[in-house]
Amino acid sequence: VIGAEALVRWQTADRGRVPPVEFIPIAEETGLIVEIGEWVLIEACRQTQLWNSDREGAPPLRVAVNVSPRQLHRGLLETQVRKALEISGLPPALLELELTESALIEDAEYVIATLGRIKALGVRMAIDDFGTGYSSFAYLRRFHIDTLKIDQSFVRDLLIDREDEAIVCAIVQMARSLGLSTLAEGVESAEISHALGMIECDFAQGYHFARPLPANEFAAFSKTSLQKV
Repeated sequence: VIGAEALVRWQTADRGRVPPVEFIPIAEETGLIVEIGEWVLIEACRQTQLWNSDREGAPPLRVAVNVSPRQLHRGLLETQVRKALEISGLPPALLELELTESALIEDAEYVIATLGRIKALGVRMAIDDFGTGYSSFAYLRRFHIDTLKIDQSFVRDLLIDREDEAIVCAIVQMARSLGLSTLAEGVESAEISHALGMIECDFAQGYHFARPLPANEFAAFSKTSLQKV
């Protein structure tokens, strides 16, 4: 285990746990996603720093946080990232921001400049759900990207669909030629995990490794994985 992706859940008194598929679109539409995004960023950095303070010399964990296009295009992201790092004390290299391809290509020159300043802090950048959007491969280096997260729609049928296998192989080879890392999303079996290893995909995440966990359970899980190595 090298890290975690931060997920947000809404626990309510009257409706119980509301899934993000219900409240995130409303938050995006109303603009409240900007405040939610800032809170998630700060809490994710704070929690990761707490995990790392209790790892007894083990390699530090890193955390990936999804960024809303509204955070990016309102000019708030750089300030929010600096604030989260300052409050938490998390080393910038342990934070990875996940952005969608559609968010990147809107006002591309502005995005390139903004991400360049954040990248200069030492923060990592990833494109989420890669392969489902419209960004040009020529932009990948200009956007200061470190990691391509291969969309689970290509990973899910990797063993039975030759076209999906070819797409994943092509993404991995292209990323390697550009000096980028690859991470496969939605890995739900040991067989797919093994196949990705044969393809030389760098990292993977999904239910095969763990379902979403509260912070304290993830801390125990990550320590258990160290004992198995």
